[in-house]
Parts: sequence; C-alpha cells; structure tokens
Amino acid sequence: MAQKSTSSIQATAKESSNGPRIPNGIAETAKGKSKDYSSEGVTDNDIFMLPASDFQLLGILTALAALVRLFRIYQPSSVVFDEVHFGGFASKYIKGRFFMDVHPPLAKLLLTLAGWLAGFDGEFDFKEIGKDYVEPGVPYVAMRMLPALMGVMTIPTIFLTLKATGCRTMTAAMGAGLIIFENGLLTQSRLILLDSPLIIFTAFTALAWTCFTNQHEQGSSKAFDASWWFWLIATGLGLGATVSVKWVGLFTIAWVGSLTVVQLWVLLGDTVTVTPRVWFKHFLARFFCLIVVPLTFYLGLFAIHFICLVNPGEGDGFMSSEFQATLNSKAMQDVPADVVLGSRVSIRHHNTHGGYLHSHNHMYPTGSKQQQITLYPHKDENNMWLLENQTQPEGSDGPIAGSNAWDTGEPTLIRDGTVLRIYHVVTDRRLHSHDVRPPVSEADWQNEVSAYGYEGFEGDANDYFRVEIVKALSDGAAAKERVRTIESKFRLIHIMTGCALFSHKVKLPDWGFDQQEVTCAKQGTLPNSIWYVEQNEHPLLGVDAEKVNYKNPGFLGKFWELQKVMWTTNAGLVESHAWDSRPPSWPVLRRGINFWGKDRRHIYLLGNPIIWWSSTAAIGIYFTFKALSVLRWQRGFRDYENIDFKRFDYEIGTSVLGWAFHYFPFYLMQRQLFLHHYFPALYFAIITLCQVYDFATNRISALGLRDRPAIGRSGIAAFLAVSIVAFTLYAPLSYGNRWTQGACNKVKLLETWDFDCSVFPTELSHYSLDSPSAGNAEQTAAPVAVGAQDKKQQDVNVTPQPAAEPAISRVEKVEYRDQDGNILDEEQVKALEGKVSFETRYETRTRVIDAEGREIADGPVGAEGYAPPHPDVDRLPETAADVPEDNGREKPATVSPEDDAAKERSVERADDNKPRPASEPQEATK
Repeated sequence: MAQKSTSSIQATAKESSNGPRIPNGIAETAKGKSKDYSSEGVTDNDIFMLPASDFQLLGILTALAALVRLFRIYQPSSVVFDEVHFGGFASKYIKGRFFMDVHPPLAKLLLTLAGWLAGFDGEFDFKEIGKDYVEPGVPYVAMRMLPALMGVMTIPTIFLTLKATGCRTMTAAMGAGLIIFENGLLTQSRLILLDSPLIIFTAFTALAWTCFTNQHEQGSSKAFDASWWFWLIATGLGLGATVSVKWVGLFTIAWVGSLTVVQLWVLLGDTVTVTPRVWFKHFLARFFCLIVVPLTFYLGLFAIHFICLVNPGEGDGFMSSEFQATLNSKAMQDVPADVVLGSRVSIRHHNTHGGYLHSHNHMYPTGSKQQQITLYPHKDENNMWLLENQTQPEGSDGPIAGSNAWDTGEPTLIRDGTVLRIYHVVTDRRLHSHDVRPPVSEADWQNEVSAYGYEGFEGDANDYFRVEIVKALSDGAAAKERVRTIESKFRLIHIMTGCALFSHKVKLPDWGFDQQEVTCAKQGTLPNSIWYVEQNEHPLLGVDAEKVNYKNPGFLGKFWELQKVMWTTNAGLVESHAWDSRPPSWPVLRRGINFWGKDRRHIYLLGNPIIWWSSTAAIGIYFTFKALSVLRWQRGFRDYENIDFKRFDYEIGTSVLGWAFHYFPFYLMQRQLFLHHYFPALYFAIITLCQVYDFATNRISALGLRDRPAIGRSGIAAFLAVSIVAFTLYAPLSYGNRWTQGACNKVKLLETWDFDCSVFPTELSHYSLDSPSAGNAEQTAAPVAVGAQDKKQQDVNVTPQPAAEPAISRVEKVEYRDQDGNILDEEQVKALEGKVSFETRYETRTRVIDAEGREIADGPVGAEGYAPPHPDVDRLPETAADVPEDNGREKPATVSPEDDAAKERSVERADDNKPRPASEPQEATK
C-alpha cells in the first residue's frame, strides 16, 4: 500500500508552487502508489461495525424524530392539499376502480395498505380540501402514519450514510438533526402524500451506494465478497423502489449510473489485477444489480397495480380500447366481422379515447339548436347507430320504408367509398352537418354536427357521409377493402361540405354534460378524424358469421401503453397554478406552497431557512473549490497529489453530483413545478453541508481545527441550536398550530413568502372565542369516529363552524406579481402598463373582517381550502375556442357513467314543462 501522506492541502500547494511545474497539469506518478484500483486514503467504513455508542445516539435521534414527526399528527382532521388525490387513489384501489396517475404505484399502494389495515373501506372520496375526516370515520391518522414513519426513518439513514462516507459521529448527528428540524420535510411527511416515500427510498439508495463505493474503493480484496454483493443488490432495490414512487427516481438512476461508469473506467485502467474476464464480471454484476433488479421491481409493482384495478373507473378513458377490454364489464363478446347495410353499430373515436359517437334528446343552446352529438366514454344505448344506404332498398311494391328495411334479403357489404346515412336508433334522427359554427370551438374550419329529423323523415343531402378507409391503420387485407368491425379504421367525409367527422379533447359545458365535442372539420388533423366500429349487430349475420374481438395486449402491452400515457399526460401539465414555482427559486427558498387553511390556522409548505440557505452555500463552496482546483491544475500545481485534497474533491463531488442530477433536469421541464420537487436535491445538499463541515474541522490540518475537536463540536451545537430556533418559529405553519399576526410578520423574511399573516388573530386568546373545531391544537388526543348512537352529540361537538361575528367591511385586494412571484406596487404596475401583458394566475379573494381586523369565514372555508388542487392528477377542462390541435390523448371525456346519467336525468326532469326545440322538416338546413 502507498505510504500515507501527512501534508496538508495548503502545504502541498506551497510545495508545488516552489517546485517545478509540469505543463497541462500532468503530474508524476506518486511514489508508493497502490498496485490495484483501490483509492488512497480510504478506510473500511462498515456501518455494521460501528461502536455501541453510535447506535445508542442513533436510537436517541430516531426517538426525537418520531416525537417531532408524529406530534399532533391528527391535525388537521380534514383533507389537506394533495390528500385530495392520493387519498382518493386509496379509495379506488380498495374498490378496484381503474384510475390514471402520472406517478408509478408503489407509494399509493403502501398508503392503501395502511388505510386498509386500519379498516378503511374506500367509501370516503377525498374530493375537496377541508372535507372532514372524523364524521365518516376515515382512518386518516393511520394513513398519515405511513409517510410520517418513513420520514422518521430518513434520520437514521442520513446518519449511517454520513458515517459510511467517513464523517465523525458528531457530524453524522448534525446531519440527522438538520433533517429532523427541516420544516419542509416535516410538513410533507405528516400528510397522505408521496414525497416522504420518495425521500426515504432516495436516501436508502444513497446509503447503499455509499457503502458499496466504500467496498469498491478498498480494491480487489473486497470485490465479490458477501458485503460487496449485499450493498450492490441493495442499491438496485433502492433504485427500483425510488423510481416506483415517482419518475424523479430516474435522476437517482442517472446519478448511480454515472458513478458506475467512472468505476468501470477505473477498473479498465488496472492492468495488474483486473483482467478482461474480471472486468466483464464486474460489468455483468453491475448490469444485473443496477438494471435488471430495478426493472424487475418496477414491472412487479405494475403487475400488482393491474391486479388491484380490475374494474372500469375514471381513468380508463385515457387508455385504448384494447386496454379497456381487459377490465371487468368492459370486455365484449365476439362480434360479426363484416359490417353491412342495416347493421346496428357503435362507432368509436380512434385517437382521443374520448369514447363512442353519442347522441341524446337534448338540443344545442346555440347554432342550429338541433340535437347534440357528443363523444361518451361508456357503453350506452344512445351510442347505437344504424347504417343506411342513400336510398331505401327496393321491394316488390317499391321502396321498403323504415329502419328495418335492410333486415331481409342478402346482406350488402359496406366498402371503401360507400355513401351512408347514419341513423340514431333511440331518437330517430340522423347524423347531420351543415355550415354552422360549433357551439364551443367556433372556428371557421369546423362545422356543427347534430342529429336531425324524426321517425319516417327521409332526411336531406346534409345527412350523407362517405366512408374513406384509412388503409395504413387498418388491420388485414380485407379490412382495407371493406369495413370490418374493429379492424377497419376510417374517416366519415360529409358529402355536401367535404369536412370530416372530427373530435378533439374539448369538452362541452354543463348543457352538454361535460362530454367531448364532435364537429365536422375541414382542416382537422388525421388522427382526430379516425373512427372504427366496435359493436356490430344484424339479423342476417348469424352465429356462423365470422367473428372478431379486441386482441388482448397482455401484461407488457398494457404496461407499455400506460407508460406512454403517463409520459404524455405528465408532459401536458403546462397550465399555470397558483402555487407553482421555477427551479431558480428553490435553492434560495423564494416561495412555498399554501396547503390548507381553516379556523384561522394555516399549513404552508416552507423550508427551514437556516438549513436551506446553509446547504445551498455548501454547494457554492464546492463549486468555488472545483473551479479554483481546475485552474491550479491547468497551471501545473500538484494539488491532487495530496490525499485529503483528492478525497475532498471525490467524496463531496459525489454528493454534489447527486444534488445536480436531482435539480438541474427541472430546468428542461415546461410542466408545472413546485417547491417539493426540490426535496431530493435538498437531501443531497444537506449531506454536502455536513461533509464540508467534517473536512474543515476534522480532516484538513491546515485550518488548525483538527487538533481542536471542542471547536468543531461547539460549532455543531451552535448551528443546531440556531436551526431549532428557526424550526420553532415556523412550526405553526408546519403543524397548523395557533399563531398571531405579530409573530407571523416578524418571521416573514422575504416578500415572496406569500402566506397571509392577516388571517391569524392579533392575540392567541382570540382563538378561545371561536367554537372548537376538529383538529384544533387544543385537543390532546386524536379524534375518533363515534358510533351511530352518538351521532347527535357528534354533530354538535365535532365540526361546528366558528361563531358568527358582525362584519364591518369587505376588503378586496388584487395583487400583481412579476414572473418570479414578486408583488408589484401601484407605481410599478403603472410603469409597466402598455409595455407588458398581465395574465390572471392568482385568484382574487374577498376577505370579510370584523371590528378587530380578524377575518370572518365567507362561505365554507374548509371547502375552498386556500390551496388549489394539485394539477398532477386534476387537470382543468379545456373549452376555449382557440385550443390548438394535438393528438388529444391527454384527457378522458368525462368522469363516470353514473354522473353523466344523473346529469341527463336532471335536465330531462327540468325540461318536462318547458318547450323543446324541434327539427322541422320544412326548415332549410344550412
């Protein structure tokens, strides 16, 4: 082994400056260099061999973390921020209803398991922020306990990670303390959210990889032994778990992958102990553990996901017909392959997955005021159409009248180019188009599509559509020549105007029951004008007729389709959100997220500024060090011959690389981003901070602190004390505790921290004037659901609204902000008028105040919730007239068949005593 150097970084630099310089930074080989690929200055930091005192300290820190994380975890006892979605997913898992989410399923499955074990039956819908948990008996505390315990486990994980890097026990304890008292991580880990599982699996991966790297750097003597394999496999499992929570785990994979490439490159340079055979053994071991193991883990989670979600649900509208056919009640019997005149068919849109061509006995409120044509995503009798020829068939006594005229005689195949009339079986009207603008997409290149006529009406020329088979999309030679069920993809061209039957992801308003708009487009994109026949019935196509059905995509087909839909939907989340922020603002903590507000309490996601800014400073210190070291290297200085210098660069560089991989990719994303997206990078920044401190106080002799350990320990104590004070000051926003306006204003260090101090009372005593509410801080035990015999008592004591107070005024305030979220004053707004355009991104809120300046709830405060829904799952309907064209796959057409049916029935009842528009045959159609 090489003789250990005792010189300091400063001494080495001095010697280098006095000695001869070697151009281009090429240094001579150090004397006594190791003969294999082991690294100088590396010791065996086996975390299983730590002294008992370290484990005792670790136990104390973990207990403290549990106390901080679990303190009053029952409050608030109502839905908070994204619990709307992730709690709702637990309900769907329990009921087996398919849903689509942009995140992989691991954390959602774990949350569901926690709720199910606690007795959750899935009946609570989590639909709105502020909805009470107590009265319906939701085991929300048990569900919150899972992410909270995962947050607790992050503390021993970072402690052991720092020990594995070679840090002192006190430095490792400092890192654990910083995680314990980081307000943002605390807030996120106390709710039914995904970030706490993401952080713990990221932290576990970092721990496993650090331990494996320590084994690797000890050279060939440690290669392929039990500990080496254990940590390599653990890293693979950690990667699989991380990416199975959120795709942010791909950044963790990139971090580990880049360091793996470095290791393999170093191995390739060892020509003494690493033969080609040994090198390939190293490569295959890493390939299996870091690629095959995570991929298998990821696939296995989706297999469980599909096993749990066997019933149709809100998310199946995102998926293809083949995918939907694998769900219960969505599968269909084999149907006749050939489509003939007189066939009763359902016609399905190919591209948007919006559903079936649909009509119902309700009229457009504008335009022609004829019967609506929509896309409806569920099977229904209003989806059935009869395919007619241009003229009625001839009988012995002339044309045969009626819609059953094609039920006798020889069946006539519908071929490419056939001109049809498409008859709606339930309402006796035909598919119709004319030169009238659609009610929502009022574009010149789109015409309204309606249902027109009545039973016995012969129709007119605007009912004619030509079948145009799209051969490139049709399956099989026969399907390219004639219309075949499922196999043939075709366009329906309106004869009179030349437009094509078309649909896109625009929804109709309430009068259209939120169903998807159908128009006739002259310039529509090809994918959005493709249709196919799904159901096909005809008396002449008996049991002996050729049958077809959807092809079963199998597990891999469903898996790959779901990945594409998740990717497309995630990339489409570009609408602005009231609490979004951009990556440049995260390291300096410019803005948080308002999670919840009720009863003059708030939960606002904000990090501990001391920890946040210090960790960012540590990142800056390393970048400064790296820049200077590169300049000195280029000038021929031999800094890298110093072991401590080299270890500082590699060890801290590894952590900074983890920070960079989890931070900089967000700059490439146009989707909505939030402060919590920075949490994995924050974890690596805190590790960097601890490592920099440990090097400065324990490993670099030039600073003079290595021989004075008391100074280092005092610095840790002081820094933790300041962090704890900052944590305490912002704790009311983390826990949703009582607070005052004065205390709030004192700690509001930045104008961009947009929590509203005016919602808090001026004195804590004012809280006693309000009626007690479930989840208030005065409670000393978690609320429990009461039985039916106590329901009357529950209604009185559990969630009453605050007592009414006389309002003296209403205060309305409109805030203007720049692109960074900074509030603009009136002079700045006036200066910008005419130079820039203002967009409405933050909703104007009216505050009602009493004589003491306290805010009075105006309406269901808990329901409005102060925090708009997170857009990852809850996307807004797009009904603007100028929506740009795209492939339309991002959004299903509606929510559920029960909701749509209820809406239609309500309108029918409301219209019973009202005149209805009619389609008169005498009227000319446009």
